[in-house]
Amino acid sequence: MLKAAVFDDEFIVTEGLKKMIDWSKYGIELVGTAANGTAALQLFQEQKPDVVFTDIRMPGIDGLQLVEKILSQAPETKCIVFSGFNEFEYVKRAIQLGVVDYLEKPITISMIEDAIKRILERISKEQTYSTLKLQWENSQEELLQKATLDLIQSGTKYLQKWKELFGENANDIVAVTVLASYSEEFSINEQPSYRVVSFRYGSEFIKVVFHYKREIDEFWNQLLFLSEGISYHIGSGQTYSSVDDVYKSYKDAIEALKYGSFLEKSGWTRYEDVGSNSDLPRQALEQADEIIFYIRTGNKQGLLQQVELYIHELETEKLTRDIAEREILKLVYLALEVAKETGGDIFKMKQSKYLPQVEIREKQKKEEMLNWLRQQMEMIMNWTLEVRDTTKHASVEKAVIFMKQNISRDLTLQEVAEHVGMNATYFSLLFKEEMELSYIKYLTRLRMERAKALLKEGNKVSTVSEMVGYHSSRHFSDVFKKYTGSKPSEFKG
Repeated sequence: MLKAAVFDDEFIVTEGLKKMIDWSKYGIELVGTAANGTAALQLFQEQKPDVVFTDIRMPGIDGLQLVEKILSQAPETKCIVFSGFNEFEYVKRAIQLGVVDYLEKPITISMIEDAIKRILERISKEQTYSTLKLQWENSQEELLQKATLDLIQSGTKYLQKWKELFGENANDIVAVTVLASYSEEFSINEQPSYRVVSFRYGSEFIKVVFHYKREIDEFWNQLLFLSEGISYHIGSGQTYSSVDDVYKSYKDAIEALKYGSFLEKSGWTRYEDVGSNSDLPRQALEQADEIIFYIRTGNKQGLLQQVELYIHELETEKLTRDIAEREILKLVYLALEVAKETGGDIFKMKQSKYLPQVEIREKQKKEEMLNWLRQQMEMIMNWTLEVRDTTKHASVEKAVIFMKQNISRDLTLQEVAEHVGMNATYFSLLFKEEMELSYIKYLTRLRMERAKALLKEGNKVSTVSEMVGYHSSRHFSDVFKKYTGSKPSEFKG
């Protein structure tokens, strides 16, 4: 139900309109009347009526000043003014302010009822327009979402169509970043420096961020704060300078999401912290991502199940022996490459020289080849787990010492992994397994505990910020407050 208010210093007008108009017949509730501008403004602020009837001449704040204040606070309010015979200049000013109607005194019941009908018709048209506009905007957004997905799946073939749907700002885009999550709770606020296109693709909720500025610290800072305290996980792809490369950022984001979900129950994983598999054959990567995942994460059961799925696929295909041999060898060599990430030498585990390409050729029947594949994958996994157990503690301990020694500078996962002689992805998994905390969270904890000690010693906040590896005092203060519950300047220990 709409709400209305009547403001006039003539008692007969306010009482007459209150009692002689059947407001409810029009779906309106009369929420109050006032005899002066000051009381009228107070009533408006308390009740927020949708329609205001006001005299131009009133004590205190006059009707024009009142209308100006009302429309500055609530521009959607419909204001109707009462005017005397010789008040044309006042009426002209009222129209300039944005009143929707004016009634010349003396006011009659029929005049008010006709004005109410006009107002209701106007409100109805505005609501219809707003509904149609919203439907059109939603339709355009859905088309843009579909075009963005097409761009990810099929590349530049759909680029022109996508640009048309994105609008005139398409040519202003200087970079693109893709984010992915398994949770529909995942949301990120748009800023003037970027636009977000969101959609669901399979089990993932995707957000494609189109940047209008090359400096994207504002975006990363928002993502950093968003990821604190959430109950779901986010994976982010690398930022690419061309919209043509959106599919690359998408693949990065999905890989980061996958590994991040294993490492953490919640939070944010960047593709840069997962590491690249560019050393491995491209075809092998496309066909055996799950194998990489299970070997790296030490999930023997998952690996063996995935191998059985792969074997089932081979059995259903009518492959020649040469093709089957090639595909199986490809998978074994891929697994061997991943196993090397441990830093050990798997070829030394056998007393005789290990030559998979020779062993598989001795298998004449398809079933023999498939059983050999099972054996090789289990052997590689067992060796990886053994090396993992042997080296895990010493490697992580060495990494922690290095992190403590270099806490005052920017310290990446890649650098720490190289220090202990490991692949970055493999090291991140080992670190989480050993410390029960991700690398970035452990590094943050080290920095915050060191910062607390330095602040107790009386060091300035800016000095402490640099000493624990933060080049921005503001960023340091935000992280410190999230960690301790108080600002560095207020920290008492």
